[in-house]
Amino acid sequence: MYSITQPSFSSTPWQRVRVAFSRAVVSQLHPRMLAALVMPFFVAILGAILLLWFFWTPLKEQIALWLTQWGVLSEQPDFWVLAAGLFALQFVIVPLLAAAALLPLAGIAGLIVSAVLVMPIVLAFVQNKQVQPLHKQGKFAFSYSVWNAVWVGVLFVVGWLLTLPLWLIAPLALVLPIFWWAFAFTRLLRVDSVVEHASPSERKILLARHNKEYWLMGGVLALLNLLPPAWIVLPVFSALVFAHFNLAALAELRAEVSSQTNELTPL
Repeated sequence: MYSITQPSFSSTPWQRVRVAFSRAVVSQLHPRMLAALVMPFFVAILGAILLLWFFWTPLKEQIALWLTQWGVLSEQPDFWVLAAGLFALQFVIVPLLAAAALLPLAGIAGLIVSAVLVMPIVLAFVQNKQVQPLHKQGKFAFSYSVWNAVWVGVLFVVGWLLTLPLWLIAPLALVLPIFWWAFAFTRLLRVDSVVEHASPSERKILLARHNKEYWLMGGVLALLNLLPPAWIVLPVFSALVFAHFNLAALAELRAEVSSQTNELTPL
């Protein structure tokens, strides 16, 4: 076990993020955290099956229409398309783009489940590994967590689908997925990882003080999300990263407040 007030919660943003990630790696290897992977993985798989079942054909047709309108595909492929062999690639490009559009929507469902239902398990696990557990001072934690998950999830889905045509612009095909996943990881987990323990005033201070670190962690997780094998562990691993970071940050904040109070208390 380690103390949540130990000096390893370093002063620079990158060092703080590095500590959170290193602790999360160790925690993820614990059997309890490995077992926690089952729920979000099952939800993501079920979501992927339902999305592909109901939206696969209409989405492929819409993407094919976009490609035709943009001139990427030709309605009469009798010259340059056939010459370059791209006519055959229509049957690869369109399904790949359709899968790239639908599967992340299932992934956000798994992340939301992890943020709302798995995060309390993660927080309890992290607390048990600490020498000085934090007292819970959050109010309406579950309802606030659900509301945060709903608006983040809706904005992610709407933004993802509305910006999908921009994927036809080469650089944005990489930038947009990273941006939207960084948004999802950051906005979901920075709140859910501390809502049980921090009071509303403490939460406000943490969100303002560590905004840079939250986005840095969200960005790193979004980059990891580009690797398909990481999809299995990211819902719980990302929760562990933010839990380790925010509990340490909250402990540091309370230590500061306690120190200031002691200094103001007359002898």
